[in-house]
Amino acid sequence: MGMTSSHGAGRGGLRPTAVNQVLQEVRQLQAQGRDLVSLMRGQPDTPTPPHIVEAAFKALRDGRTGYPDQRGESELRRAVAEKLRRDNGLSYDSETEILITDGATCGIAVALAALVDAGDQVLLPTPIYDAYESVIRLWGGCPVAVASQIHDGRFTIAAAAPKQAAPPQARGLRLNTPWNPVGTVLHREELEELLAFAENRNLLVISDEIYEALVYDGHRHISPAALSDDARKRCLLVNSLSKTYAMTGWRVGYCAGPADVIQRMLLVFQQFSRGPATFVQDAAACALRSDQSSVEQMRAEYQRRRDLVVEHLRGIPGVVPLVPEGGLFVMVDVRGLGMPSDEVRRFLLHEAGVIVIHGAAYGPGGEGMLRVSFAAGGEALERGLDRLRDGLLRLSASPQR
Repeated sequence: MGMTSSHGAGRGGLRPTAVNQVLQEVRQLQAQGRDLVSLMRGQPDTPTPPHIVEAAFKALRDGRTGYPDQRGESELRRAVAEKLRRDNGLSYDSETEILITDGATCGIAVALAALVDAGDQVLLPTPIYDAYESVIRLWGGCPVAVASQIHDGRFTIAAAAPKQAAPPQARGLRLNTPWNPVGTVLHREELEELLAFAENRNLLVISDEIYEALVYDGHRHISPAALSDDARKRCLLVNSLSKTYAMTGWRVGYCAGPADVIQRMLLVFQQFSRGPATFVQDAAACALRSDQSSVEQMRAEYQRRRDLVVEHLRGIPGVVPLVPEGGLFVMVDVRGLGMPSDEVRRFLLHEAGVIVIHGAAYGPGGEGMLRVSFAAGGEALERGLDRLRDGLLRLSASPQR
């Protein structure tokens, strides 16, 4: 993949993300005075740990308010390299193989801008976070769906699926593990099959690992880049501190990959961003280097919330909650209700007063599903689940079924 001058070709294919589409509908109802409870967004409601906030205050007091290094402040790049070595068994040169970005969303966009030529085809498992498809199109690329299947209560990618989907001119593969929205944590064997296929077809792999810390039931996140020397050479790792440290609004992320890829990304990145604020980068370095017990506490809290969602949704005729291995969402199989997922979503919004996302928003593989977030807890989660269960029970008992 290389850079060309025809990237603008994809802009006509852009559309709002699923969350933004639903939010338009939500705002109209709220303007009418409707009381709604959201089980939609992937924003942790736990606060950023105090020691990270204090690190930002200290940096501000110390005058760390000027332009940052375009690649990212050297201390943060070193902290990222230390983290990747500690948690993922990966060795990256902080000077040449790491780029600090304004969150993972920015990192993904910059990677695709730097690596996708007009007409390049990028394989994309379905269902998957919908914003990936639009950003591939933004730079003139063509997303190609790779079908998944539900096996033993989890979404999986059959070994033959990428081969069946991939045209000869495919140039890249987008992976997301833990996988949004379906909650699958890809096992080593699954990743090895995918990376062997990528090696065979000489595909670049862009791996979004933003949910890596939120894994449950003893599952373990494995970065595809850690599988082999070849995997490391063809993988670009994209991550951020948003979910791991409840820092969604801080907008700080990082990419790690081969030096030539990072250099091409830097050339794109410097056209529109100076990078996260310097004091934010200092706080991020503190987050990565300090005691990680807050991360484990958050993981345990989200596992408890996940279990609460699953418990509330069991026993409804035509409805089956899939137990996620990671992430912040439960996929709920509503195919037994005999209605398109968007119709189910709209009924729940308008008649039950609860906001969820329809699975079809995440590609054809998501039809028949709902995505239910447990990022918010406490009373909001309890109220939302009560409304969700009540609405689904009403649909289940409907004579149209």
